[in-house]
Amino acid sequence: MTTQRESPIWKGAVLASVLPVVDGASHIRVSEDAIRAVARWMAYEEFQPVSAGLSPLFPIEPRPKDLTEFTMLVNTLNFAFTDFTTSEKYTTTYQGQHYVDSEAMVAKLHQALVTGTPVTSGAWMAHVTAADLRHLFADAMEIPLIDERVAMLREVGTVLEDRFEGSWWNWSQDCSGALYDNGSGLLERLASDFPRFNDASQWRGNRVQFMKLGQLGLWTLHMQLKKIGVPLLSDPQLLTAFADYIVPVALNLFDILHYSPALTEQIANGTEIARDSDEEIELRALSIYAVARLVEEINLLRPTALQLISPQVDYRLWKSYHATHAPHHLTKTVMY
Repeated sequence: MTTQRESPIWKGAVLASVLPVVDGASHIRVSEDAIRAVARWMAYEEFQPVSAGLSPLFPIEPRPKDLTEFTMLVNTLNFAFTDFTTSEKYTTTYQGQHYVDSEAMVAKLHQALVTGTPVTSGAWMAHVTAADLRHLFADAMEIPLIDERVAMLREVGTVLEDRFEGSWWNWSQDCSGALYDNGSGLLERLASDFPRFNDASQWRGNRVQFMKLGQLGLWTLHMQLKKIGVPLLSDPQLLTAFADYIVPVALNLFDILHYSPALTEQIANGTEIARDSDEEIELRALSIYAVARLVEEINLLRPTALQLISPQVDYRLWKSYHATHAPHHLTKTVMY
């Protein structure tokens, strides 16, 4: 039997980097008993397969280039969908379907794309304005952090224009087909080519990597491309959970993450938790760790053909709780 922290998933740089935080956390405790208890029933659920079907919100023509460019655009903007004053979540209705949170943002981008706005073009991104985005995302509430979204698009668009002829597809073809490959891997190149995706924090002398949007974008793209027969990643098992606002909510409701009274009060009251604070780093690091451990325990109870990796369990948690009324922590950041 593979023991805790010995299975192959622990070889990835992101997961390895969170372990000092897990071992030294002071605001959050992980319950290994709860992990095993949840695994005993979650192991028998049906999970999103690695080659899940294409979302109706993704490009009209499921070609590798179109899927790559739209997916990476989405992940450039995939952060902060809750109003920091009212705690209201961004929503929209599109093609008769109600969407919340990041799915609402994807719906708006899809609408823009099919009506002729060249949102996937590096040139469009490099010159976008706040007025452009206010118009594109117009709905009952304004999508949060408009100015930050403009800055992220301009940064990414400029790199694409200067180095990759304005195309995420060209960038992807310049990388190795793995997350990690001595600096040439897709995740490594995202962080080095685009500061926007270099999602890491310093904690007591340790560099803790989260790479939420980079990992999520590459996983989403991997699934879509696998569905049409051209998978992206040779090492998807090294992906971790995508450390955001929602996964900690699910883990806390399952009694896997236990918060200090002070942190519990901050979250319940909607008090902003500063980016790179000990509390914020612990929320993200311990979420990544807890999901990895949950995957290990679940896999002990599943046959070889039905083994899971962290993104599948992450999606199970996120999809069930991203629209919940349970409060999540509030941190102003462009990283998630």
